[in-house]
This record gives sequence, C-alpha cells and structure tokens, in this order.
Amino acid sequence: MSQTQPQAPPTKQPWLLDQVRTTIRLRGMSYQTEKAYTDWIKRFIIFHNKRHPKEMGATEIRDFLAHLVNDRNVAPSTQNQALHALLFLYREVLQIELPMIGDLQPAKKGTRAPVVFTREEVESILSKMEGTKKMMASLLYGTGMRLSELLRLRVKDIDFQMNQITVRQGKGGKDRVTMLPLSLKEPLREHLVNVKQAHEVDLREGFGNVELPYALEKKYPQAATEWKWQYVFVAPKRSIDPRTKIERRHHLDPSVLQKAVKEAMRKAEITKHGNCHTFRHSFATHLLEAGHDIRTVQELLGHADVSTTMVYTHVLNQGGLGVRSPLDKL
Repeated sequence: MSQTQPQAPPTKQPWLLDQVRTTIRLRGMSYQTEKAYTDWIKRFIIFHNKRHPKEMGATEIRDFLAHLVNDRNVAPSTQNQALHALLFLYREVLQIELPMIGDLQPAKKGTRAPVVFTREEVESILSKMEGTKKMMASLLYGTGMRLSELLRLRVKDIDFQMNQITVRQGKGGKDRVTMLPLSLKEPLREHLVNVKQAHEVDLREGFGNVELPYALEKKYPQAATEWKWQYVFVAPKRSIDPRTKIERRHHLDPSVLQKAVKEAMRKAEITKHGNCHTFRHSFATHLLEAGHDIRTVQELLGHADVSTTMVYTHVLNQGGLGVRSPLDKL
C-alpha cells in the first residue's frame, strides 16, 4: 500500500506593503519616497474600510483624492504625491492598468514667485549660525544645491583642485557640476579631517561601512568602507539602517539644518516665509542679478528646461529691481 506524499505548504504571499517596498527598492528609489508611498497606500486602504486595492480602481482613487482636497484641504503638491503613490501601486506592483486613467490628472499648482533672500538677509542669517550648520547653509547659498543633494554629498564628489562639486543623482536622476566657493575650501578641508577621524574610529570598532547607491555594495564589497565613499556631513552617531538593519553612520538628518536655519531667521528678525530651499532661490536670483547668462544658471541648478529657470527673471522684475510704481513718479 503506497503512502501519500506530504504536500508542501503553499507559498505565503508577501504583504502588500512589503511588495511595494521591494518594487521601490528594485527601481532604486529613495527611502523618503518609500516612506511617503507606503504611507499614502496605507491611508488609501484605511479610507476604504481596509478593502484590498485589487477590489478597487479609478473610482476609489478619485474619491480618496476628493477627500484630501475637500476634507483635508491639502496642497496640490500633496494631492499629486498621493496620486503618484497610488498609480505606482496599481501599475508597478499590482500590474493593473486602471480604466479611464486619463481622467486622473495631477492637480494644477498655482504659479508663485519663489521667496528670495536679499544679500543682506543671507549675510544676517549666516551670522547667526556657527560651526557645521553654518557651513552647510553657506554651501546651499554658494552652490545652489538642494538640501537633499547636500546631505547625499560624498567625499569623492568634492574636487578641491578644480574648485567644483559634483552633484550626484539630482532631481530626475541626473548628475551635474557646480562651483566650490573659494571661501569655503579651507573650512571644508578642516571639517573633513574631523569626519575622517570619526570614520577611522568606526573602522576600529568593526563598523565604518556606508550605504552605497544601487548594487555597488555587491559589485565592490570593499567600497563601503573606503574613505572616498563616506558622507561629507555625517550624523553624530551610528544608527540602524531601516532597510538593511545594518548599524552604520548615515548622513545628517535634514531636520537638523532646517531647525537651525529657522532659528537663525528668527534671531535675524527675517519675517519672510523662508527655509533651506530659499538659499537655492537666492543663489539663482543673485547670479542673474549679477549679469550671468540664464543658460549657465540653468546648468548650475540642474533644470531640464530653461522655462523653470525663467521664474527667477520674474523675481528680478519685482520691487526696486524692476518697474517703478507710478506713485513714485508723482
């Protein structure tokens, strides 16, 4: 009498959000995007009484977006992020092409002139800062980098001989080159001496491996501990990487500089609605004001289209730099 062979237990399907995380990581998307997308997908499911997205579609997405606008009064950029997260879920994770997808258009953003600090305001804000935070804020203004680009800066990206900084994987996944302000060369060298000392301590304690982009860690196993790959602005202590669960030293948290800039603005009595990104706006505006070609400014900012850079010419045409008020001619 033959015995019945035991059947293997069915393979357990990964949780939906785990599938989302895996898909995001396979596409090389950032951890910030991963957190934002999974949060929106979770909120979408909860809003529809925890129904599985496979049971829903364009109508439910539309209802959720309407809830965000009508009940939560979110900004167009927030609504668009939610839409992109849900489209990613259906198209990339569930492999479902939604019917009537053309009706789900991104929300239109109002045209707003960027907030710009005057040169005097920049000087006043920086004078209220010190140490590494002052250097970081100075680099934002002196290079036109975004905060995220500054934080991802690695030692190898700074060329002291050519006086330039290479910005890796900027918006749109593109690299670009910007200037290294001469006034920051020596302070930056001194800063890197201290960072290297911390890295050497990490190595002696059995750590010192940094997160590498894409699959470089597998291709070059030793690269993660090399000095040239370390972040320029590192966190004061090691932490557990949320993706790999490896203890390592990450770059500084963005909130550290954001809070420092806000505090400096308060001390300098700057009442404009400014932040770290305002230094980038000021960088572009002041270069144009000094007579630099708009195409050059476009390249330094990493804009794909010059029309994006053109917004700073509108700033130049305002206030005392542009048309005079008819009242002043009376």
